[in-house]
Amino acid sequence: MKKTQIETFFATLCDINPEPRTELEFTSVFELLTAVLLSAQATDVSVNKATRHLFLIAPTPQRMLALGQDGLEAQIKTIGLFRSKARHLLETCRILIEEHGSQVPRTREALEALPGVGRKTANVVLNVAFGEPTMAVDTHIFRVSNRTGLAPGANVRQVEDLLLKRIPAAYRVHAHHWLILLGRYVCQARKPRCWECAVASCCDYKDKSSAPGSR
Repeated sequence: MKKTQIETFFATLCDINPEPRTELEFTSVFELLTAVLLSAQATDVSVNKATRHLFLIAPTPQRMLALGQDGLEAQIKTIGLFRSKARHLLETCRILIEEHGSQVPRTREALEALPGVGRKTANVVLNVAFGEPTMAVDTHIFRVSNRTGLAPGANVRQVEDLLLKRIPAAYRVHAHHWLILLGRYVCQARKPRCWECAVASCCDYKDKSSAPGSR
């Protein structure tokens, strides 16, 4: 994808959805951190179903920690890997209380020091909660970046670094969400819905697919 195409690519996505938002449900930075931690290898839909009740009874680190392992597991048992996630989340709550005044830290180093929080989770929190121009490369963004020629790479860190280098500064804060939504609903893994894609003309993908029954 050429530089001029990248500008058109993001300008088009911006015109369609100027203020993209995560599909995870939350009302505080702590709830966002919790939801993202729980979302590893799980869908946003499944996480939202569990956290709607969880956040009513445990909206703070103190109240989450008070649930204990068994109590928290009971709330998130419909989510994959719920036992290890519960353990990580409770330890994270303890650290937030003891080391950060019950607040979610704003630095990558402090976020990644929390149990269960890797680079991708830290990037989501920094971007969504604090408006940092970070890029959390999930399977959708990895696929879209390689398929379109926007930022091809052999691993997620290569893709992340190249995206931050190639995306114009004006679009970096929202680029994470635009790419996730594009990959989730249009540039899908099994068969990209090129006939619905507003940025197909910018894309390097050669085998542009047609709508079912159009041939």
